[in-house]
Amino acid sequence: MGLGEGFKGLSAAHTPVLLEEVLEWLHIKPDRTYIDATLGAGGHSAAIAERLTSGRLISLDRDAQALELGRARLKIFGAKVKLIQAPFSRIAEVAQELGIPPADGVLADLGVSSMQLDQAARGFSFREAGPLDMRMDAGTDELTAEEIVNRWPERELADLLYREADEHDSRRIARAIMRARPIRDTAHLATTVAATKTFLALRIAVNREMEELGQFLSRTPATMNSGGRWVVLSYHSREDRLVKRAFQEGERAGTLRVLTKHVIQPTKEEKAGNPRSRSAKLRCAERV
Repeated sequence: MGLGEGFKGLSAAHTPVLLEEVLEWLHIKPDRTYIDATLGAGGHSAAIAERLTSGRLISLDRDAQALELGRARLKIFGAKVKLIQAPFSRIAEVAQELGIPPADGVLADLGVSSMQLDQAARGFSFREAGPLDMRMDAGTDELTAEEIVNRWPERELADLLYREADEHDSRRIARAIMRARPIRDTAHLATTVAATKTFLALRIAVNREMEELGQFLSRTPATMNSGGRWVVLSYHSREDRLVKRAFQEGERAGTLRVLTKHVIQPTKEEKAGNPRSRSAKLRCAERV
């Protein structure tokens, strides 16, 4: 399947999570600078770019394939949108390298994009057989899920499951993985263990997601204009706790004002129409 065919299929299927709420909380001004720190399939970026006149959008992603698809989707906006291959933890360096003015809005939609989940070859999904990969940046990241499930000691596996996915049955699952070795592919792993939390923990470890998120949360305020809005979508409790804590610490330090006193969640209608939105939580803060 060529990129064009894959892109058409993806753009038809991809529904950006909490899109109206993201746009409302970002409060986009058409002549200002915005950063989408997690391009993914490009749905949020396209909606932001549509609302800009003389403004600019910088969209980041560590995944080369996301950038390729994003380039096709966003080319209609011309020079208004610039795509950069970088993890969102490098947001401050990217802003500095580009020499852009402080951003009036930053968006981060955490977690795996539809594009990654829908391709068995990436190893993120347990619905069909694929290699135990799970790297978001296959070009530079070396650790794979295969190495973790087939080579890590039982205790380290159990600790990983408990720490990263709140899996209270982590010791039993780690024992089951040890007994099933060598685990061949994602389908084999999914028949060995309770898949959802195990796959989540593996993905987080392979991509160092919590470390990346911590760096992003500490570095983003320096890239923002006073009055700029910072919107973050998270999908599991550990991510949300980190975002909530960073926003609260920023408020105590006088650099942020938390605008969402309670998390914003998808409506029943959105959850029914887009099951991947079910666990999404939106938080927004304003740069002081």
